Amino acid sequence: MKQDKFLTGILIGIGALIVLALVLFFMRQDTRTYVSDSTPEGVVNNYILAVLDKDYEKAYSYLADLENKPTQEEFRQSFFNGIVNPENTGVSIGNVDVSGNDATVNLTIYYSYNDPFSSSYGNSDRANLVRQNGAWKISYMPYSFWAYDWYQDY
Repeated sequence: MKQDKFLTGILIGIGALIVLALVLFFMRQDTRTYVSDSTPEGVVNNYILAVLDKDYEKAYSYLADLENKPTQEEFRQSFFNGIVNPENTGVSIGNVDVSGNDATVNLTIYYSYNDPFSSSYGNSDRANLVRQNGAWKISYMPYSFWAYDWYQDY
């Protein structure tokens, strides 16, 4: 009789853990949202979200109009060909330094692996922006969100 109560208690505990896990899974909605793009950090946030959502037209609209800017088709092809690959990448937006029409947004880029035995790691990097026609535009982003040859003169 005691073993039946003990086993029943274990099964109830396991069931409660399963229900809790399911509740947390379904309550944890994707909280990524677009913010106002009137600040450098807002532009960086929105660019990253657009890239992750594969809204390349919106992402392209955040690029600065500078010499050697990729065409919209070159931009899209960089993602389709895997030259730019933001998969398994997370970003934390840090401090912003604004100096006139230039801004630097400090970022931490988190990379994770696909295997269960490796842990993720983070690198500090930055995004550079310029103010053009009253709007902040990106002139540089870290790898995983930017191709090496954009804005380069070859």
